[in-house]
Amino acid sequence: MTQIRLHNTKVRRKEDFTPLDPKNVRMYVCGPTVYDRAHLGNARPVIVFDVLFRLLRHVYGADHVTYVRNFTDVDDKINDEAQRRKASGDPRSLEELIRERTDETISWYHADMDALGALRPTIEPRATEFIPQMVAMIGDLIASGHAYEKAGHVLFRVRSYQGYGKLSGRSVDDMIAGARVEVAPFKEDPMDFVLWKPSTDDLPGWPSPWGRGRPGWHIECSAMSHELLGETFDIHGGGIDLQFPHHENEIAQSACAHPDAGFAKVWMHNEMLQVEGKKMSKSLGNFFTVRDLLDQGVPGEVIRFVFLQTHYSKPMDWTEEKAKQAEATLRKWRVLTSRTVAGAPLPSVIGALADDLNTAGALAELHAAAGRGDVSGLLASANLLGFLTPDMGGWALPPITGTMSATESGQDTATAQGRVDRPAFVDLIEQLLAERVAARKARDWIRSDALRDVFAAAGVIVKDTPYGAEWELSPDFDPAKLEALK
Repeated sequence: MTQIRLHNTKVRRKEDFTPLDPKNVRMYVCGPTVYDRAHLGNARPVIVFDVLFRLLRHVYGADHVTYVRNFTDVDDKINDEAQRRKASGDPRSLEELIRERTDETISWYHADMDALGALRPTIEPRATEFIPQMVAMIGDLIASGHAYEKAGHVLFRVRSYQGYGKLSGRSVDDMIAGARVEVAPFKEDPMDFVLWKPSTDDLPGWPSPWGRGRPGWHIECSAMSHELLGETFDIHGGGIDLQFPHHENEIAQSACAHPDAGFAKVWMHNEMLQVEGKKMSKSLGNFFTVRDLLDQGVPGEVIRFVFLQTHYSKPMDWTEEKAKQAEATLRKWRVLTSRTVAGAPLPSVIGALADDLNTAGALAELHAAAGRGDVSGLLASANLLGFLTPDMGGWALPPITGTMSATESGQDTATAQGRVDRPAFVDLIEQLLAERVAARKARDWIRSDALRDVFAAAGVIVKDTPYGAEWELSPDFDPAKLEALK
């Protein structure tokens, strides 16, 4: 069985991954707060942990992996939108308006993430469906002295948990000095955080021993992960922006509520996204949603490919140039695999992914497979990474466009692995490219230039790269014009 190694934020190093139960590998990832469209940065953890989900399914079996990603549907921004609709004259109750807004936003989220090739998680719980479990966990924390009630609020005593700060590597005093924390008269300590807060009549609320109210953000994930995955599970993931305070608070709550359990064994965090080298922000005018890109004609498959070019632990820079290059590569590979049956994923690709999700290394192996003509392995490996699937290819066809590489080895294209069932013009281009290689080696510049000119006339754009001679079909490609050099 493939040995997976993952970087564990908790211990700050890569470790061999050994699941608690190989027949039920369990992963929890913090999902979106569903008040609006997902921006491009929101898509990064979706794609990162989708690749991990796919790898775990490949190694342990699709029926032996449970992936939970939640929807936070209790939030002030959601409440504000519902109140705005009510103020504009909508006669429905606040609860009905909130449900409508969150249902709408979840449907948007699903459509956008589906377009990026992300598999749906095994379970997608809504926070509002687990209020009783949150109330029960809060009650246990009060009973054990780790939480207290004051003025209708319930707060967690941060200093009651000695391990607080280990995930982010900071002491409580350092956090107070370096962070903006809410100072409120009902807090014993500035770092104490809210588990439950009161609700007025114009806000959603649920009954509890501390009065009508609603949960704090952090308790939601602790309660849902416990209910769905147990006191201890294998992997907890999310963006690096959640490491503190959200994940620190999750650990504190869960460890104190279940002191004999281990909560999550492995913690993984993806880095943030930039746009053209700058932080994405509305003030810089470079803020956009996934739907914005899709509506502009950028295929979801292209977005996914760009994301996978950067290791999840490094900041990722979205650029138009990267998107163009990704589109060209995907067109190349779609032509190359257009009539191919997928075989098994390449061991080298599995090895790269098993090494802490080295997606950039996996893509390099796909380039190499394309160069040597291993289209069956290319297709299977790309499918494992979540692209070149039939349902994602509509953007590339028609017209017939694409690129593929010819190696400088002069390999007989007619007998190359996986090449027997491709479109005829692909084999002809490969044959002529091989002749071009031979002519250049023989310094037959007349023949080499003639091949170049006919390629240009036929709409075949040839580029010399470190991988060999790559070609790309322009929209006015005319295969008949290649016949002149047969």
